[in-house]
Amino acid sequence: MAYFVYLLASERNGTLYLGVTNNLVRRVYEHKNKVARGFTSQYGVDRLVWFETYDDPTNAIAREKDIKKWRRAWKLRLIEESNPQWIDLYEQISQ
Repeated sequence: MAYFVYLLASERNGTLYLGVTNNLVRRVYEHKNKVARGFTSQYGVDRLVWFETYDDPTNAIAREKDIKKWRRAWKLRLIEESNPQWIDLYEQISQ
């Protein structure tokens, strides 16, 4: 089973949200459709701009915890390195 660490954004250089899940398509769908009340629905954070895949939950959770400690500038650089146009990657992963 795969596990994912992911970053959502409200817009380019906008509000960021970092999460971990074992079903990235379902989880991003939930964010986009505001299934759960909370931070992402309140601030309109629903564009998948970055993710990494892991084979086990321990490594995925450890990576999420590490990134949560990062400065915002480092998170922005992480996104820019693999997705310089801040394209919503949801369309690519949901097909």
